[in-house]
Amino acid sequence: MLLWPAVYNGYPLLYPDSITYIASGRPVARAVFLHKFSEYYGMRSLFYGLGIFPFHWNLSPWPVVGLQALLVAYMLWLVVRSLFERQTVAYYFLLAGLLSVLTSVSWYVSVVLPDVLGPLLYLGIYLLVFARETLSRAEHWAVALIACWAATSHVSHLALGAGICVLLAMLRLFHCAEVRNRLTGIGECTLIVLVAAGVQPALHAYLYGKASLGGDSPPYLAARVIADGPGRWYLQQQCGRIRLALCENATELPDNSDEFLWKPEGIWATAAREGDERIREEETSFVLAVLRAYPAEEFFVSAANFWQQLGAFGLWDLDRNNWVLEAFDTALRKGKSSYLASRQFNDDLPLDFFSEVQFWTVVASLVIVGIGAVSPLLRRDASGRLRGIAVIILPALIANAFLAGVFSNVEERYQCRVVWTVPLLAGILILCWVDQRGKYRRTRAVGQ
Repeated sequence: MLLWPAVYNGYPLLYPDSITYIASGRPVARAVFLHKFSEYYGMRSLFYGLGIFPFHWNLSPWPVVGLQALLVAYMLWLVVRSLFERQTVAYYFLLAGLLSVLTSVSWYVSVVLPDVLGPLLYLGIYLLVFARETLSRAEHWAVALIACWAATSHVSHLALGAGICVLLAMLRLFHCAEVRNRLTGIGECTLIVLVAAGVQPALHAYLYGKASLGGDSPPYLAARVIADGPGRWYLQQQCGRIRLALCENATELPDNSDEFLWKPEGIWATAAREGDERIREEETSFVLAVLRAYPAEEFFVSAANFWQQLGAFGLWDLDRNNWVLEAFDTALRKGKSSYLASRQFNDDLPLDFFSEVQFWTVVASLVIVGIGAVSPLLRRDASGRLRGIAVIILPALIANAFLAGVFSNVEERYQCRVVWTVPLLAGILILCWVDQRGKYRRTRAVGQ
């Protein structure tokens, strides 16, 4: 069920970043296992690229999306089983089937990106903190490993995972009932986040000779403040008195971060081709200077970006991209004819229709969650698991919009990759209500 978009498309969905992830696996594996180093390993998460390499071998992405479907299906099963003792299988297939049709989860399972792993990290934290007693030892290790890989697969996943751990620790500090006896789980999740945060600089130090969390990533923050306006104003006013690499382009700064970063003749693309690292090296000091000069202006622009990102969760970013075809042969040695025949390449995917379906599904889900928040349902949750999954999903959704909108760029896929957890929560609430009604009827029948 979760793979239906890839099957319908005739080929796994590919985004421009997909090519980079697929291409990076082999050189990273050669460096790690054979000590044969390359000059460049790509700017994306090396751990995701390395993790999917044994599944595609630069031949076919089908095993990669199959792996992602398996992981999502497995984590959903563990979540459903933790909440329902009766009719578990029926509830599981009902919930998974509805999510696969009505939300973006099946679309992001079907695309070669680490995006779908973020929600698996958040669900993993729920399982390890609020439902650890429902896991066997093998399942416990499996969830921990999935969570660790998810945390290393994208820097935003790591940041959100750390934020959730901090939130749970604060709730524990203030003696919140939901986390009163969850200290072991919170500590374990914190350890997973710390391990994920430690292995990435270690790998970058091994490959590049310099430890860093982002590796060879572009100057996203510099592009952001320039696109927002305050960065442009600062350079236009100060470049006569300061020496920054960006001052060389002070008169032609774009108002769009994508143009700054990805346009072939853009500022960063040109600097990267020429081996000029000064923009990246000066990024932190430049951004801090802009924030000191225009704190209020940057705050209001960032708040607007956050709000816009919170409501941007369509599937339109999964349409055809010509760069994928141009770079296809650098990552995959087979399957080009299948990709050329796919619905995605021929702009024949019903992205508008399913974006509309998801929009109204999310709206209805928010209404259900709101009703559930004021209903007796949560108060009757003796295990605290229902409240626990809500405490994780809702802050993660908001924090994801904040990180993407403020620090990167407002794009549909950034929120689309996590928004399916809201219908998941709404579906769980409905099933809990149905389950409680069933228990009440059985109790009455026994009493009579």
